[in-house]
Amino acid sequence: MIISTHELRENRKHLIDQLTAFDGKILRGSVIESFKKCGKPGCKCVTGTGHGPKYSMTVNFPKRKPENIYIPLEYVTQVKEFVSNYHQFKEIVEQICIINRELLKRREEL
Repeated sequence: MIISTHELRENRKHLIDQLTAFDGKILRGSVIESFKKCGKPGCKCVTGTGHGPKYSMTVNFPKRKPENIYIPLEYVTQVKEFVSNYHQFKEIVEQICIINRELLKRREEL
C-alpha cells in the first residue's frame, strides 16, 4: 500500500511531536551491573556472587577509549530510564529519516 505524501508529512509531524516529550532526559550508553569479590579470606563473597550490585555506565566513542562512569545507587533507576529514552529517541529519528528519504525519492519538498 502506497502512503500519500500528505500522510507521510502527518506521520513525520507526529513523530517530531514525540521527540519533545523526552525533555532532554536522554543518555547514550549502556548500564552495567557488577558484583566484586573483595579477596578477604572467609568473606561470604568468596563462595557467593560477590559484593554488590554496583552500577556503571559505559559509552563508546569513535577513535577514543570508552568512557566508564560510576552510577550511585540512588541514580540507577533514573539512568536506566534515560538510556531507554535514548533508544526510543533514536528509533523515532530513524523513522523520520525514512519518511524524509521517501519524500526525496518522490521529488517532494522536504
